[in-house]
Amino acid sequence: MPLSQLDSAERLRLMKFICAMAWSDLEVSGEEKLFVADCIRKLAFNDEERKQVWRWLEVPPRPEEVDPMDIPAEHRALFIQALGQLARVDDEITTEEREALVLLSQLIG
Repeated sequence: MPLSQLDSAERLRLMKFICAMAWSDLEVSGEEKLFVADCIRKLAFNDEERKQVWRWLEVPPRPEEVDPMDIPAEHRALFIQALGQLARVDDEITTEEREALVLLSQLIG
């Protein structure tokens, strides 16, 4: 499923997971911020949605806000793919990022 087929709530949910993943190693790199900015552009967020995503990069979403079981089955592969792209964006997948991806894949796979 292409990103363009996600509704507004699903696009925001995806970005919440992306921001949580960016924080998984407790540091959001410049490359990760650029990745998020590119996603915001591709997903055509309105001003309020953009502000919300940037807030998640300043303060990560709370764990209960990123429940993998909230990801609809038809979007799970897309979420995993996007999170994998984020993890690779700085050419270094940290142990924390790898563990988060494996755990998420196991939970929703």
